[in-house]
Amino acid sequence: MLQRRVVITGMGIVSCLGNDPDLFYERLLKGESGISPLTAFPCEDFPTRIAGSVLDFDPGDFIDKKQARRLDRCIAFAIVAGKKALLSAGFPLSGGSIDRERAGVLIGSGIGGMSTFFDNAKNFLEKGCRRVSPFLIPYILTDMSSALLAQDLEFMGPNYSISTACATSNYAIIAAAKHIAAGETDLMLCGGVEAPLSPIGVAGFCALKALSERNNEPQKASRPWDKGRDGFVMGEGAGVLVLESLESAKKRGATILAEYVGGGLSSDAYHITDPRPDGLGVALCINRALADAGIEAEDVSYINAHATSTLTGDLAEVRALNRIFKKPEQITMNATKSMVGHSLGAAGAIEAIATIQAIKSGYVHPTINLEDPEDISFDIPTQKKQVEIQYAISNSFGFGGHNATIVLRKYRD
Repeated sequence: MLQRRVVITGMGIVSCLGNDPDLFYERLLKGESGISPLTAFPCEDFPTRIAGSVLDFDPGDFIDKKQARRLDRCIAFAIVAGKKALLSAGFPLSGGSIDRERAGVLIGSGIGGMSTFFDNAKNFLEKGCRRVSPFLIPYILTDMSSALLAQDLEFMGPNYSISTACATSNYAIIAAAKHIAAGETDLMLCGGVEAPLSPIGVAGFCALKALSERNNEPQKASRPWDKGRDGFVMGEGAGVLVLESLESAKKRGATILAEYVGGGLSSDAYHITDPRPDGLGVALCINRALADAGIEAEDVSYINAHATSTLTGDLAEVRALNRIFKKPEQITMNATKSMVGHSLGAAGAIEAIATIQAIKSGYVHPTINLEDPEDISFDIPTQKKQVEIQYAISNSFGFGGHNATIVLRKYRD
């Protein structure tokens, strides 16, 4: 159980469905897909030529113009989402009442600056070592998003990155909440970021045979729990939350969006990429999250599932959930990735934002492309649905067997 209550007071997002949390959720509720043909680089010979690309990203005044031109896209996403989250929580970007010695940043990434790595490797092979950028090493590091955001904001509290593949964001959120709960900080910016849509990134996932090849129907390619699914769709973006101690939020009269009440971690200890088929590792993770929150399985009314649209992963998660939830038909579950694809290390934070928006609004977004569903007992709406949510869980699982579940609830005094 947490020693101090931890609440969420701000959100920032960069996604293929928009760079504002309200617009993002409005489009999710409408069932809009953000999946489109890849245009960032020539990919005619790739077996997969679609992705959840961020097409309208403009750092604006959030990043110095000179810095914006040279930053890796991954870092730029994180800085913009982080600053927008802070502003949405009612804090200024400079000055103001923040005790910057008690404010930290914990933004993770599964891969880091992949475009910087690819471009510089290409320059090295074609033009030699003198054409390698001095920014190569700093910009490929997964910690640099947290580091540069903290530098801009002058936050001097805990500042680091976690990298646990596609479970990264939830690991970061859980770790950030623990700093606040233990009284070490009052405020944490936390979440995840990923910008893997470079030639080498897409080629690597193609080589794993993990991606959908439904290139002629991009918006129908991500189809969690549908029998016709053929792999996940890569995405990119960032999600950042402002976590704050309840005392701090109340003292300044902040609007509280939801409350973080617990998190659980586990390892599948099974395979480099495949999930454990029996779901035991995931079940351990969820049970630990429920225990940390001090609630029973029956208290949960909504699940934002990991649900990537892979043949084995979707059903392994359901098997795990069936171990825990004995009345699945009473629980609403959906898959945000059906519309935005899988943004790897950023996925958990983007889905946490969707979960918070569901708690706030009382409406759960549909899972699209569910035309021939697997035999699943959970309530999976294919249209926007009104649901009264007291407790929700959001799952994230990553290559290497990393599992992380967070528990959020509607705030009550």
